[in-house]
Amino acid sequence: MKALQTYIDEKNRWRAVFGKAPLTLASAADRQRIAETIDCDLSPENLTCDGELRGPQLQARHRLLTTAGRQLIELDPSLQTLIYELN
Repeated sequence: MKALQTYIDEKNRWRAVFGKAPLTLASAADRQRIAETIDCDLSPENLTCDGELRGPQLQARHRLLTTAGRQLIELDPSLQTLIYELN
């Protein structure tokens, strides 16, 4: 669950900047929102930061996102997204 928590912490730091409530794994709606966000982050243009990430940085980002996605699905198998690489 370390990758998932790292991902959520990163997203919550950005949400705080914009005055949004933090995401939590305790809420089914938040788990779905997290799944959708991971799915979006795994799209090729977002994964590579519009081509700015390459090599080891890109591999590390991909590994974090796919691991976080798998951990989230293990926690809640009913989630309706995560099409990139996970299904």
